[in-house]
Amino acid sequence: MAPKNFIILSFLIFFSTYSRPAYSQNKPSVTHQIDFSKHTSWVDSVFNSLTPDERIAQLFMVAAYSNRDEAHISEIADIVRKYKIGGLIFFQGGPIREAKMTNYFQSVSQTPLLISIDGEWGLYMRLDSSQWFPRHMMLGAIKDDQLIYDLGAEFARQMKAIGIHINFAPVIDINNNPQNPVISNRSFGENREQVAQKGIMYSRGMQDNGVMAVAKHFPGHGDTNADSHLTLPVINQPYKRIDSLEFYPFRKLINDGVGGVMVGHLLVPSIDSSARAASSLSPVINKRILREAMGFKGLVFTDALNMKGAADLYNTGELEVKAILAGNDVLLMSADVPKAIGAIKKAIADGVISQSRIDSSCFRILKAKEWAGLNHYKPVNISEISPKLNSVKALVLQRKIVEAGLTIIKNDNQIIPLKNLDTLRMAVVLTGTCFPNQFSETMSLYTNCDWYCIPKGTDSLSVDSLIHNLRLYNLVVVSTHNTDSRSALNFGLEKQAIRFVDSISKVKNVILNLLATPYALSLFKNSDKFKAIIIGYHDMPAVSQLTAQLIFGGIGANGKLPVTVASYPSGTDFESPSGLRLKYVLPEEKGINSEKLLKIDSIVIDAIKRHTFPGCQVLAAREGAVFYSKSFGYFTYDSIHQVNNTDLFDIASVTKIAATLPAVMKLYEQGDIKLKNKLSSYLHELKKSNKKDITLIDILTHQARLQPFLPFYMNTLEPEVKTEKLYSTQYSDIYNVKVAPNFYANKSIKYVDGLYEKDPDVEHGIHVANRLYLENRYVDSIFTKMDRSSLLPVKQYKYSDLGFIYLYRMIERLTKQSLNEYVERNFYSKLGASKLGYLPLNRFDISGIAPTENDQFFRKQLITGYVHDQTAAMLGGVSGHAGVFSNANDLAKLMQMYLNKGSYGGEQFFEPSTIDYFTSCPFCPANRRGIGFDKPELTNPNGPTCQCVSEKSFGHSGFTGTYTWADPETGLLYIFLSNRVYPDASNNKLVELNIRTKIQEVLTNAIK
Repeated sequence: MAPKNFIILSFLIFFSTYSRPAYSQNKPSVTHQIDFSKHTSWVDSVFNSLTPDERIAQLFMVAAYSNRDEAHISEIADIVRKYKIGGLIFFQGGPIREAKMTNYFQSVSQTPLLISIDGEWGLYMRLDSSQWFPRHMMLGAIKDDQLIYDLGAEFARQMKAIGIHINFAPVIDINNNPQNPVISNRSFGENREQVAQKGIMYSRGMQDNGVMAVAKHFPGHGDTNADSHLTLPVINQPYKRIDSLEFYPFRKLINDGVGGVMVGHLLVPSIDSSARAASSLSPVINKRILREAMGFKGLVFTDALNMKGAADLYNTGELEVKAILAGNDVLLMSADVPKAIGAIKKAIADGVISQSRIDSSCFRILKAKEWAGLNHYKPVNISEISPKLNSVKALVLQRKIVEAGLTIIKNDNQIIPLKNLDTLRMAVVLTGTCFPNQFSETMSLYTNCDWYCIPKGTDSLSVDSLIHNLRLYNLVVVSTHNTDSRSALNFGLEKQAIRFVDSISKVKNVILNLLATPYALSLFKNSDKFKAIIIGYHDMPAVSQLTAQLIFGGIGANGKLPVTVASYPSGTDFESPSGLRLKYVLPEEKGINSEKLLKIDSIVIDAIKRHTFPGCQVLAAREGAVFYSKSFGYFTYDSIHQVNNTDLFDIASVTKIAATLPAVMKLYEQGDIKLKNKLSSYLHELKKSNKKDITLIDILTHQARLQPFLPFYMNTLEPEVKTEKLYSTQYSDIYNVKVAPNFYANKSIKYVDGLYEKDPDVEHGIHVANRLYLENRYVDSIFTKMDRSSLLPVKQYKYSDLGFIYLYRMIERLTKQSLNEYVERNFYSKLGASKLGYLPLNRFDISGIAPTENDQFFRKQLITGYVHDQTAAMLGGVSGHAGVFSNANDLAKLMQMYLNKGSYGGEQFFEPSTIDYFTSCPFCPANRRGIGFDKPELTNPNGPTCQCVSEKSFGHSGFTGTYTWADPETGLLYIFLSNRVYPDASNNKLVELNIRTKIQEVLTNAIK
């Protein structure tokens, strides 16, 4: 040994010996630490049964591929039979194919084989039909290291399911060189403490669950700018730096009981300056440092011997001899096993290698086999693989890890999560793709976005045109897709996309959603001008979904940047709050068994078969997290247009709590109304009617003695009414009340009780902005008819539409706005509920709206996009009792706001006391109704709910087959939207079969 190396080694032994007690004082209790020194009967028996040649063969681990042909399988089987090698490392293929090959190779092996995989981010790294998990760098961003342990445990569970005993992971190289072409996002980061701690938790998770962890790439592959697959990288750092930084995680994991260490193909002159002294072939690095100084007792693996970092140094045979002399136990992927075994035998015969040296490695390998359970070997049960590899538990863990790793490194003025959606004109630009994806779909769940894209190959003119098109927006969200982990390929970001982002950030507020390694940020010249930067680390579906949720506050950001990039140092983080808006989760994330929810599917599918309704949407959320959102059936029974989650339904009387009630609550909070005041205080024309003493609270609780329903439309069809004068198929200034397509009412005609009244009823002469009510004599006919209607004899609960029609007129007079404009401005736009509102055809194409009744009595046509309720239609589609359309998702935003005590999206719509008051039951038990809301009737099995909800719950149902219910005690929100009135409103199977409440019961039972 050169004197320089001797001095270094002496210092290293002193340092390691001195520091080891400090580590062992905090040594954790690990269930599956491996004792490589203890003799057992099985190990001794197998060892003694092996010939010297067979002991040599135990040191070899050969590559196998489950995606190759029978010739490959035969080749591997021949090596196993003939040479009795110790193990296999599997690469590309599929889990079931691999397991079958493993069973076969084990059956032809004299000694059970150690099966390994290079699965740093799980089976997905090598095998199809397996679940994706993030690479190490995203794990490095996670603050909760328990998740790293859980991931290691899940990897072990999946690997054991297909017969794997060793995983060549974790990577504990410290990636302190951004130009590193081979480690990069395979590293936990650049902080030695973080790398060590996460490596420990990863390896514990695996070894506590029966799969050996192998820390790599000793002595540290992070500070290189070359790939050891292609050449021999050089680490040009002084020993002192390497000892304090690169060695640090290895010491920690060795002290913690990691079972294996893989030595990389690296040239480290400050440790071993010998000629061709690759670390994998260096006795100084392997024996003196790893074994003696660091005290490692486990298995030492070479990195793959067919990599050019080693293979270019020596010929096959000589290379394997050098590796054994260096102190390696396992020779990974020798290019020629027979030739290598022959060379080792010759080296033993020549006295270059001792038999005891071979025996010591063979003994450790057999100990590893015993620890892995191969002393009681059983073939892999093929039938159990699919359910074990595709478990919901693993998917939940994947989402938890991604959510915990998402990192915000810039957040000017706390722009994330987005607030005040009604003030944003937002464009979303996808780079690298133009296809709808999980990011775009999830963003659209929160608000209406305008979408643009920069696909691969976009030219500069197209980019300039896009920049011009974005001039009217005040926020641009850019999300990068089809990215790449390799710096040589610009991380998959094309120059035009980079130019676009840099250019648009100069003139617009930009949020960058970087679904790539953080190092890709260095490609942007103007990152300091971005308003916010999210690091997603990967362009994968789960990341796309969750970063979109992060932008809107469905989830929060908790990740910490694990490496330095551009002007952002390692450790940079901006935490953001969660729960600001709805979150979208798997049922199990909220403690709900998804299998129990399958009963909902069965109930709905059976109902459709019975022609209860042609199609529907069902949504359920718990504690602000949507865990079930499905659409079933078709718009009509002809099964042409399938129902999608984005489609709109006429929610009928749910309008009462979706439009009229929030408006009433706002007026109540502002002091514009008092619920105990008389309605005639606000509608003065009622002072001369029998309605003069009706109070608002009696209307809201349906005990105002009002008639349940008045068939206004039927009056217009009576023989004495000149229907042809009242209605026209053509629009004009006179015929301007649109009741349905090609169906317009004459605003100048007032009819009451079959009589035309020629003179305008100018009582009080009340004007409203953009509307003079009493100039529309057709509409006023409805109110005159209501004013003259008789009252019920007894004050008791009797459901009525009439009161909410009155409230609609009251709201418009007090606010001097139409009800549809008022609720849109004050609620829907702020909630991001663009699909919730009146007059949907003013905003959406008819193809996305479910039809209701085929009305052959009044409007003589199929009703689609126009309110089903005849009275609301006669009022022009806007009323207090009906008229609102929505999909389940956007209605859920309003209902969640109620459950949140008036808060949603960072805005307090109502005081909590207001919500408590309006959802109370002021006249119970005589009247079950809340103030506007329906309430449960738990003593009546035929009430509005199942018997499983709490007394605090509230909601409403609608004539068209709609229903929504919220329960503050369980946090459960449930929405059911259907068009059961198609083709005929007389179809009452929905109520007869209790479909809505049966689903409600399934949901409630699922969370218990």
